[in-house]
Amino acid sequence: MTSTGNDIVCLNAIDITRTKQYNFYSKILSNTEKALYHETAFAAIPFEKFVWLLWSIKESAFKYLQRNNPGLVFTPVKFIIQQLYIPAGYALTVYETAGTEGTGFDDNTAIKGIVTFGDVTLYSRSMLHKDFIHSVVNNSEDFKNTCWGIKSIERNDPHSQSTAVRSFLLKRLSLYFKMDKLAIGKNLHGVPIVLNTNEVLPIPVSLSHHDCFVAYSFIS
Repeated sequence: MTSTGNDIVCLNAIDITRTKQYNFYSKILSNTEKALYHETAFAAIPFEKFVWLLWSIKESAFKYLQRNNPGLVFTPVKFIIQQLYIPAGYALTVYETAGTEGTGFDDNTAIKGIVTFGDVTLYSRSMLHKDFIHSVVNNSEDFKNTCWGIKSIERNDPHSQSTAVRSFLLKRLSLYFKMDKLAIGKNLHGVPIVLNTNEVLPIPVSLSHHDCFVAYSFIS
């Protein structure tokens, strides 16, 4: 199954008090996932950021599976984070650039995860900064063909977010595949697709935005 899924969370836009309330986080975290927070190096990270880290992984996994299962309903607690690996000495840093793009992930800077949904196992890579969390999901631990991008934007209304993330992705796709007539559309189920004139190209893409950040992933 070839697909991709990504999600970004702007940490300056979350409600910290609400996130820490059991009635809220229990809709995202299972009991075993809450225990995972106390058993790992994540204890050094504020609990509200841990909650949104798991949300971003689960949302990414949902997007990954939705491409091939359009009837899938997102229920966060049904996506189970089995393992999380945080690099030694991992520290939250401030995002000090307007945009970042890459292919694959540096093992020293990405948080590794394993997430399951039923009998499906997926793998995640996440970057956790003071400003945002960005996660990408793949069906193997090898992310060498996974391209991604993160960008801060000035206007965060829905139209501006949608326009910015599509423009951001299209610029990368055009350079990567050396094609200048690409467009981003949606299939009948609302999943983003890449078009060349009227032809749908077999390039899985995923879009995300939250507040002042937009992000994408695609398989090269």
